[in-house]
Amino acid sequence: MRRTPGLGVLSPHATRLEVWGDPIAHSRSPQLHAAAYAVLGLDWSYGLRRVDEASFAGEFADLDDSWRGLSLTMPLKGVAFAAASARDRRAELTGAVNTLLLDPAGPRGFNTDVGGIVRALADDGITTVERARIVGAGATATSALVALSELGVDEVDVVARRPEAVTALTELGRRLGIAVRTTSFTASDHGAVELTIATLPGDAPVTDAAADALAHSGGLLLDVVYGHWPTALSAAWDRADRVARSGLGMLLHQALLQVRIFRNGDPDAPLANEAESLGAMRRALEEPTTA
Repeated sequence: MRRTPGLGVLSPHATRLEVWGDPIAHSRSPQLHAAAYAVLGLDWSYGLRRVDEASFAGEFADLDDSWRGLSLTMPLKGVAFAAASARDRRAELTGAVNTLLLDPAGPRGFNTDVGGIVRALADDGITTVERARIVGAGATATSALVALSELGVDEVDVVARRPEAVTALTELGRRLGIAVRTTSFTASDHGAVELTIATLPGDAPVTDAAADALAHSGGLLLDVVYGHWPTALSAAWDRADRVARSGLGMLLHQALLQVRIFRNGDPDAPLANEAESLGAMRRALEEPTTA
């Protein structure tokens, strides 16, 4: 038996991990995790599995003590939240879990999307923000709002097709001390912001006129999409000669936090050889995919 920091005594066979979601074939997580575990000298396997909400409970119940943890992508972050017996603050605020650590005391849930956004923006020198915009009002928008709160934002405009979809974000904003305002895709003039975080699916229809209006005053764009690039929004930012980043940076950094969790039991506990691990993960993103 081995003792891992923060986790107590674990089975010597607790070396299996996977990313679950639907769709899942496009996921870059196996490349990222394999690169980190190679640097750390861990003989852990990390695969992927197509799992939807209906099949999650059965698949999860079948896991034995050879499993160390799971990464969860859409549409499983809500059911993973419900499956966790304990959750970190970011997960509690967002109602979304994208990481389950299969601790002997019970599954522990974490949201590393928030930290992934914060750390990706830091790569561009953005460590504080006063006013920002979120495009989209789905599950990822909650992580974006919590990330912005950690950067000190005071006001956030949420651009959504359905005003009622922003209600949950408005309530979360009140809890975080952020003024959340709803705006429409049809608006011709948006107030200037320092940063835009887009949380729409990559193939979401956005007219050129709407995208251009957002780009005109949108500051840097972080588009969480990485499987469909360029997006309608990133193309508009390019036309406006403004900086647009894909979701690969967010993916990289949220994966590093997951590796910390799976190795150390804590997203705030740095890895041994962390700089080397992060470098290997960056290089893995540059490799071509077979999906």
